[in-house]
Amino acid sequence: ACLSVASFCERALAQAQPHYKVDPFWPKELPNKWIVGQIGGMAMDQNNRIWVLQRPRSNAPDDISADPSSHHSAMCCVPAPPVLVFDTAGNVIKSWGGPGAGYDWPTSEHGIFVERNGNVWIGGNGANDRQVLKFTNDGKFLKQIGHPSKDPANSADTTQLGRPAGLEVDEAAHELYVSDGYLNKRVIVFDSETLKFKRLWGGYGNVPNDANPGPYAYNPNAPHDQQFRSPVHCAHISNDGMVYVCDRANDRIQVFTKAGKFVKEFFVLPETLEAGTICDVGFSKDPGQAYLLMADCTNDVIWTLRRSDGTVLGTLGHSGRNAGQFHAVHSMVSDSAGNLYTGEVDTGKRLQKFLLVGGK
Repeated sequence: ACLSVASFCERALAQAQPHYKVDPFWPKELPNKWIVGQIGGMAMDQNNRIWVLQRPRSNAPDDISADPSSHHSAMCCVPAPPVLVFDTAGNVIKSWGGPGAGYDWPTSEHGIFVERNGNVWIGGNGANDRQVLKFTNDGKFLKQIGHPSKDPANSADTTQLGRPAGLEVDEAAHELYVSDGYLNKRVIVFDSETLKFKRLWGGYGNVPNDANPGPYAYNPNAPHDQQFRSPVHCAHISNDGMVYVCDRANDRIQVFTKAGKFVKEFFVLPETLEAGTICDVGFSKDPGQAYLLMADCTNDVIWTLRRSDGTVLGTLGHSGRNAGQFHAVHSMVSDSAGNLYTGEVDTGKRLQKFLLVGGK
């Protein structure tokens, strides 16, 4: 039917898909002369609070001129704590995190997830980060998988991680999905309570292979890469139980069952070279999650895709420093009203909010 009434269908899709406008006043000025560094991860809890995992070590000396370590001695600023919690109005309502006794805080914070019971998972992609950590909502350490190491990639090792990038918990199944990562090339699943290993897979559901595939090169006539390419940057679960994996440097989203069976894949601007297009994905708020939102940290836009077949329907943003523009957009989450929150890495080091003004 759509083929015979193409213009009507195009108008309907344009009206139904999400549309946003930037809120230039979110977040509010941080307290205590704090400043954020690179945004390593974002999560939304069940109370519509936005959890931000940021990298204090990524600040340049002139970012933190009020901190003695900068040797600058100016009025502002000092590094904020790694974990910041905001309300939808942009106020900081909680903060914690950093090195402590009994656990191995990552050297480069990357990936955060908040369970419905309030527990918080933290990851890291530093050179020796091979661990993920579980804390209470107020930052009390609970459990850890893996430990720092200089060991090379080993996607067969079920006790250690490999510079993990992303975390998501399937609450009903009590399963933790780790997109692993910047060194390893796999998705790995653990019991979120006992930490027992359950399963893992690589690209197309294959057994992971850590061999260096060489630089990515776009060739539409060549066979597709049969493995994930580092970094395996995210793994998010849709309402219908599909696992959407960010194969970032391969410019593709691969979709699996929870058991790791490959279902389909979508390529987005596959001629893009390093660092790739697929930094994060999210779902529209309609019950069927008809649309995918995809953060592209290289081209600095957020793509809207039709979830059923990966058709690109539109973009949000543009490369730049102004409100509503991006530099290295890296993470994103949505609140229950469908408003979008984004975080940037590299020299972007910025949080933004986009109000849902149309569509779903």
